[in-house]
Amino acid sequence: MLTGKQKRYLRSMAHHLTPIFQVGKGGVSENMLEQLDAALEANELIKISILQNCEEDKDTVAAELAEGTEAELVQLIGKTVVLYRESEERKQIELPR
Repeated sequence: MLTGKQKRYLRSMAHHLTPIFQVGKGGVSENMLEQLDAALEANELIKISILQNCEEDKDTVAAELAEGTEAELVQLIGKTVVLYRESEERKQIELPR
């Protein structure tokens, strides 16, 4: 579980990132979760955009993404989700205490 200070730090790092995945009409699929899992292992912090044609609620999509990848939901602002998970082999981000 991330503290408020850690989330604030991660939000500041994520500000400059561009979304690398999009959730569309099909919603969250197993294939998408596998790709997100690999992206989180490589980058630790990723941004995902939810398209307007997505039929599910953005809060539900964000929760599904976080739960399916075992990542922390850092931020849901508008239709953009920011996820963080510490990498097991390629740790790059040092969180404040």
